[in-house]
Amino acid sequence: MTVRYTVKEVLQFVEGNDVKFVRLVFFDIFGVKKNISIMASELASAFKNGAHVSASNVAGFDNDIGSDLLLFPDPNTLRVLTWRPQQGAVVRLLCDIRHTDGRAFEGDVRTVLKKAVEKTKSLGYETTAGLACEFYLFRLDDDGNPTRLPQDKAGYLDVAPLDKGENVRRQICLTMEEMDIIPLSSHHENGPGQNEIDFKHSDLLSAADDYFTFKSVVKTAAAANGLYASFMPKPLADKSGSGMHINLVLKQYGENIFKDDGNGLSKTAKSFIAGVMRRAAEMTVFFNPLSNSYARFGAYEAPIDIDWSYGNHKSLIRLLMPETERARVDFRSPDPACNPYVCFALLVYAGLEGIRDELELCEPNEKGNAEITQKLPQSLAQAVELAGKSEFVKKCLPELIYRNFIDMKTQEAEKSQQSAEHRQSQDDRYFEII
Repeated sequence: MTVRYTVKEVLQFVEGNDVKFVRLVFFDIFGVKKNISIMASELASAFKNGAHVSASNVAGFDNDIGSDLLLFPDPNTLRVLTWRPQQGAVVRLLCDIRHTDGRAFEGDVRTVLKKAVEKTKSLGYETTAGLACEFYLFRLDDDGNPTRLPQDKAGYLDVAPLDKGENVRRQICLTMEEMDIIPLSSHHENGPGQNEIDFKHSDLLSAADDYFTFKSVVKTAAAANGLYASFMPKPLADKSGSGMHINLVLKQYGENIFKDDGNGLSKTAKSFIAGVMRRAAEMTVFFNPLSNSYARFGAYEAPIDIDWSYGNHKSLIRLLMPETERARVDFRSPDPACNPYVCFALLVYAGLEGIRDELELCEPNEKGNAEITQKLPQSLAQAVELAGKSEFVKKCLPELIYRNFIDMKTQEAEKSQQSAEHRQSQDDRYFEII
């Protein structure tokens, strides 16, 4: 369970644990992490008055009204960066973003998810998510720069000595626990140097917050072992791509709607799944935001059809453990380049819309041989076009985020289509920043 703190408790912790530096973290509309570091003595002022940042230098943040924004730390997100020295310790706080007049900033992706969660609760539902995230570990060259040479040549669930990632995964999991993030399992994945770590379920905001903390932990642990961790969707053209599966649970009055009590799935569960399937193509650019993302689809069990099943590992949506209290839907198209705040919000809105419209659910595609007429977009350009025409997406997201995201991804897609050289340069850039 996520630990909750008050402002007073955070200030007492900082004073009593020799904390000298506080990182105030926020995210641009694409989910790229940004931060400023303040001295611990300034934290009380930041809680009360905010910390100033300039919007004009942040991708996707508009400058129409003014470039000044304020960061207000969320006390519930206090985490000690355990890999930093404990004398003069460093803590991290995620922030809500506001205009200088106190209004919530329209480009704050955490606020987008908070509103989706509020909508869910207002309709009598409670939603949690667990993530299963894949990543690659690559060797460094003699100058310490990342290469595309995998750490090992192991495959799915292999063990040492073939699997050389055991110690790194162990370090990642122990560090996550120290930071109050609970890992469930870890293993080597299909690709050489590819690993996966699965998280315990938590509320949606905490799950999204923890995902970014997890990425920092992975990159830090990799660097400490002389490696580079990449969350690129498809870093090796002929090997398995990396996904970020979202395991979603929806409860109504405390009851898991995805649990099959012996009479089949409930009408609510079916309509929720149908709602997500109806909007899947329109939402894809947010789940798969890079040109490189589309190289992953349709290979090594990554989905390409808009379908659902119980046991078909290639399906877009799988219903897992329906006979138990742990019943959940596994949404399998997102990759680690996505922004989970926006993705979670869109998934919830799509499912709730399906329930509202009492959508009928098609038959499951168990053997993978059904004739599927709907497919996921096959390129960034196609995904951007579908999202740009979507009244659903436009309705769900603030106009600033919707407009700037579509505009910038349209430009990116056009350049990728025009030049293979530009597409490769994009891949090289994202290889290191994702």
